Amino acid sequence: MASTALTWRSMTEADIDGVVTVARQSFPDHFESRECFENRLALCPAMSFVLVDADEAVRGYLFAYPWKGQTAPALNTLIEAIPADADRFYLHDLALDPAVRGGGHARSIVERLVDQVREDGWPVMALVAVNDATAFWQRMGFQAVTAPALAEKLASYGDDACYMVRTI
Repeated sequence: MASTALTWRSMTEADIDGVVTVARQSFPDHFESRECFENRLALCPAMSFVLVDADEAVRGYLFAYPWKGQTAPALNTLIEAIPADADRFYLHDLALDPAVRGGGHARSIVERLVDQVREDGWPVMALVAVNDATAFWQRMGFQAVTAPALAEKLASYGDDACYMVRTI
């Protein structure tokens, strides 16, 4: 597949089936339900994106939303609302279909997100790196942070889970 045929665009509810498919391929050990993805889209539609091919098939996705402090939402749980005391933007999930990895698509959407987060005045972005992705996120400008209060929650993400932040 030619990488030029892929485009990031805003996610819609019609994309959720494709998101679920990419998530199953990308995170078999950390899979989240369809309801969780619908919840994240509803939580912050302006920062929910899909990578689509010329036929509009979903080849990747990204969810991000305002969050608070050195915390992370539990995996596969619904969030009622964005916290009133949100002080950072949380990159909940970025996944690409294995067939399209390596084409620079992750970098392009992360840079787009960083630009928007900066423009909106958020001082920090945070995420939890899984699947040995810490080095990838370091190349994207994130740094590992030791957060003892997060230790128990991070354990549910897997042995290699790492809380990371990027100052904007």
